[in-house]
Amino acid sequence: MTLLQLLTQRFEAALAAAGAPGAQPLVQPAGKPEFGDYQVNGVMAAAKQLKMNPRELAQKVVDHAQVSDLVAKLDIAGPGFINLHLDPAYLARRVEQALADPKLGVPPQPKRKVMVEYSSPNVAKEMHVGHLRSTIIGDALARVQAFLGHEVLRANHVGDWGTQFGMLTAYLLEVKQGAAGDADMALNDLEEFYRQAKTHFDADAAFATRAREYVVKLQSGDPEVLALWRQFVDISLSHCEAVYRKLNVQLGRDDVRGESTYNDDLPVVVNDLRQQGLLTEDQGAQVVFLDEFKNKEGEALACIIQKSDGGYLYATTDLSAVRYRHNTLNLDRVMYVVDARQGLHFQQIFTIARKAGYAPENMVLEHVAFGTMMGEDGKPFKTRSGGTVKLVELLDEAEERAYQLVTDKNPALSEATRRQIAGKVGIGAVKYADLSKHRTSDYIFSWDSMLAFEGNTAPYLQYAYTRIRSIFGKGVALDANAAIILTEPAERALALQLAQFADAVYTVARDAVPHLMCLYLYQLATQFMRFYEACPVLKSEGSVQQSRLKLCDLTAKVMEAGLDMLGIEVMEAM
Repeated sequence: MTLLQLLTQRFEAALAAAGAPGAQPLVQPAGKPEFGDYQVNGVMAAAKQLKMNPRELAQKVVDHAQVSDLVAKLDIAGPGFINLHLDPAYLARRVEQALADPKLGVPPQPKRKVMVEYSSPNVAKEMHVGHLRSTIIGDALARVQAFLGHEVLRANHVGDWGTQFGMLTAYLLEVKQGAAGDADMALNDLEEFYRQAKTHFDADAAFATRAREYVVKLQSGDPEVLALWRQFVDISLSHCEAVYRKLNVQLGRDDVRGESTYNDDLPVVVNDLRQQGLLTEDQGAQVVFLDEFKNKEGEALACIIQKSDGGYLYATTDLSAVRYRHNTLNLDRVMYVVDARQGLHFQQIFTIARKAGYAPENMVLEHVAFGTMMGEDGKPFKTRSGGTVKLVELLDEAEERAYQLVTDKNPALSEATRRQIAGKVGIGAVKYADLSKHRTSDYIFSWDSMLAFEGNTAPYLQYAYTRIRSIFGKGVALDANAAIILTEPAERALALQLAQFADAVYTVARDAVPHLMCLYLYQLATQFMRFYEACPVLKSEGSVQQSRLKLCDLTAKVMEAGLDMLGIEVMEAM
């Protein structure tokens, strides 16, 4: 049980014993040191229902609270707040337990089967900065779920189907039959390949006709065209995989389940919705009208399932995917990490899926929305000429900028070592700058702020980690059997911060908010620096030194685990 869960449980029992059964105490970290470590709210609401004086009820709660093993002092403040001052001996025990636990004191949750759908690029084009947020937010959330012991399925729902692939496969065949005949070389720049194919399509009527014929052949399963399509998809995905490796993102080929996967099931979905009476024909299209969503005139919004020409839409594919994820995979929770502009789409899909029986009520369908990455001009991030920024080029620049910083900071290191460090620092900086903002917010992309070694940045946390680890490289040995003694305020404050790690992980997992892990780690690093300045480690001796070394050891382990959940690597030196 986490610290917050334990305190909440104890005060629920105390409220019941004080005559307020069913009352829900709100236990939360205190805002100021003078209020203690935690504060219990909720007494005033219970007192109002019981028509009691809030302070009188608060005193009864304090009298009935069975917390002597956790709390050194309880006091009542204001109209009925209860301030908790945790016992240093209890905090010391929590640190000891965390050091002995591979999960660092984070209790496992009841195992669930969780899918995180993220990244989802279009294989017809190279990944650009628009794919960054989905990719790294989704990866972080998948890592957090796995840390808690859930069975995690990563889903890369790539766009690998549609009319444009007739044009692309037809053009690929021309390249293969041409003088160069090197498909790999032609697809080295996917953006250029797509532009050339589109230019050819617009300028050559015969090629355009052939491309349309290839659409029909592709959709009907023609072996030759399917083979060309598979080659195109394979080469395209290799571009994505290079980006994932550079980003330290846990997505592989086995996680790809593209739109094409559901192609054969789309007419089945349409027929099933029709049989259930959910479809209405409107101007030749097959539509589901949803009374749950209204336009400005108060009319039910329409979700098109099949176009008048017989074509299908994203809605059809997503419904097929939901059905597969329940019937075949038996998932408990599906997290769709897709930008906020798709909010209405997912609300409609989830509503239809419930109505059609594709997803039972106990299957959580969750749109994990996120905002836009903006340039320093306050507009969506673009190149100076206004074009789309390729993601791999952005990451290359991050590594190069980090290399210059590392070289300036530690020029004595070998170039190979500096390059290795720069990779971790540069990529970590880009990821942390994004993850440290609330995912629903737009944020300004700034090289200077994200690569700073001060403030709430990845380089600051990575440097804090190396600084802690350097303590153990100075000839001191850690005695695993030594006791932890918290006598100084800074020792106690650090132990309290470490005891809150489990609650941070639980909150991130429950609410899909990786920025709270960033905030927790920044607060931990800040608290450690205060401890390190106030409580000498290497200059102390005996039991005091061993106790402080243990605090250092757990701090480093928690920082490493927390950063790993964000997909950010640490290093022993910077």
